[in-house]
This record gives sequence, structure tokens and C-alpha cells, in this order.
Amino acid sequence: MSKFAALSSDVAAAETTAPLRVRSNGRWKGFVLPVFALVLWWASSELGLVNSALLVSPLKVLETAIDQFSSGKIWVALGASLGREMAGFAIGTFAGLVLGGLLGFVPLFNRIVGPSFNTFKQISLFAWIPLLSVWFGLGEVAKVVFLSLAALLPVVVNTADGIKNTPPKLLEVAQVYGYTRWQTITGVILPAAIPSIFTGVYLALIYSWLATIGAEYLLAAGTGIGNTLVDGSEHFQMDLVIFGMVVIGLVGWLMNALARLVERRISLGYGRS
Repeated sequence: MSKFAALSSDVAAAETTAPLRVRSNGRWKGFVLPVFALVLWWASSELGLVNSALLVSPLKVLETAIDQFSSGKIWVALGASLGREMAGFAIGTFAGLVLGGLLGFVPLFNRIVGPSFNTFKQISLFAWIPLLSVWFGLGEVAKVVFLSLAALLPVVVNTADGIKNTPPKLLEVAQVYGYTRWQTITGVILPAAIPSIFTGVYLALIYSWLATIGAEYLLAAGTGIGNTLVDGSEHFQMDLVIFGMVVIGLVGWLMNALARLVERRISLGYGRS
């Protein structure tokens, strides 16, 4: 194991065995702002400082949450949203890894396709919705294609950059040791590019979830958590809208936490290898 890998492993082990008291104190600080916002929200609604039709009380949102969970409506909506999000994420990530790999490893392909892709990525993601709705309608296909585009861009960019930015000294060492092209790719370039590639996949997961909500809101046909927001807005049920926003935020936070956990596990595994 290299000195760098050993040092990374030692740092990770030190972080893992850090005193629980120190880490827990840091975690509690993150609850200060949400608790303050909740207290301010409750006081504003109870004291009548804000029009109740525009900002319902936390208790009303809690009642709506209980109704949504007990009736199973939220599970149906979340299942539909997560299903199409995972489909778009998988398709976009796979295509992004292939395209990013070609841009990074094949100079001729990069010279031919690179300029066009750089122009393509400047187009706002939501600008594709009118075109997709004409081509694919308002159903599942249009939404999954839209989510695939959302996941594709960060994976392509970070994969290509990670491959191109391999430290020249590592390539020189590989050349000195007589590595073949395949050995250089698998033993030098890809390991050096893994952090950048994982960043692209992580961003794809987050972007595809955000795009899921946007697609369901703008392509309103079907079921999903975005459609819950649409229903609440159309019927002026602010409690349903706020509940949907809270669920979206919590799911996004959970995805972020799981992605970071997987990243740490992969980093630790690579450091020990």
C-alpha cells in the first residue's frame, strides 16, 4: 500500500474513532436554524401575524401528514417519483460514463464531439421540456428522458475531466515501468479519476431528484410527489403544499446522506487496497 493510501486510511480511521461527544455537538448545531424557523412559523400562525390562507399552522400540516401516511397516498406518490428518478438516473449515468470515457480516452472523439457537447451543456435543462413534450407527450417516457438528461451532464463532465486531469507524473511512472495501454488505464488513470467520477455520479443523483419534481410539476400528467404540490396549489391547500415540500427536502437529504456514506466506504476500501 502506498504512503498516500496509508495516510488516507489512517485519517479515515481517526475520523471514525473520534470522540462521540465532539461529533454529536457538531450535529446538534445543524438543528438550530430549523427549530428557530419552526418556532417562528408557529408563532406567526398562532398570533395571526400572517394570513392563515397563505401560511397554515404547523399543526394543520401535521394533520395533513398523518392523513397522507395513514391513507397511503404519500407512499404511492413517492413510489412513482422514486421509480422514475432511479430509471432516469441509471440511464443518464450509464450514458454519461460511456460518453465521458470516450471524451477522456479518445482524443479524436473529443475533437469531433467535444465542441458540440460544450454547446449542448449550455442549454438550460428546463428548455428541453417543450420539445420533449412534443416528441414524447406528457407521460412517463418524456419524464424519464428529461431525468436522463439531468443525470447525463454532470457525469460526462466529471468523468472526462477526471480522466484528462490524471497527474502527468503518474503517467511517467507507468511509462518507466513499461505499463501497457490497458494497464495504464486500469491501474493509473481510472484510480486517479475515481473521485471526480464519483462526484459526477453524486451530482447526477441530486440533479435527477430535483428534475423529477420539476418534470412532475410541468408535465403534470400522472402520479408523483410533484403532482401532490400541483394538487395542493390548484385547490389552495397550503398544508398539502408545505407537506409535499418537507417530504421532498427529507428525501433529498436522505439521498445526500446515503451518497456520502457510499463515497466514504469506497474511499476507505480503495485506501486499504
